[in-house]
Amino acid sequence: MNCEQLASRVERLQPEAAPRDVARLCLLLTNHVDDPRLLEDDNVLTEAWRDMSIRLQAATDQHAAMTDDLERLAGSDPEKFTMDQVWVLIRAIKVQSQVLQLYVGTPVLDV
Repeated sequence: MNCEQLASRVERLQPEAAPRDVARLCLLLTNHVDDPRLLEDDNVLTEAWRDMSIRLQAATDQHAAMTDDLERLAGSDPEKFTMDQVWVLIRAIKVQSQVLQLYVGTPVLDV
């Protein structure tokens, strides 16, 4: 299956998706399975699509929360950071790593 065929099938699963979202899902789906040819099976494709949709939504929610935390942290004096503020930075790194891992398809950083 080539990218165009997968995109067509993703569009049938999610007809309201914008072209960039279809492209994003194609990348996520091919990274999700060991062999992209497995996605030729409708059941495998549907299951992978559901799983990736849940993972992407969770990552999006975590990213939004992290962004709020970082915006509050940005107004602080770094020389006076508390341990809680340092943990905000560490969690931000981990969330970014998880998002990147979705798109790259391999573990990026083990925090």
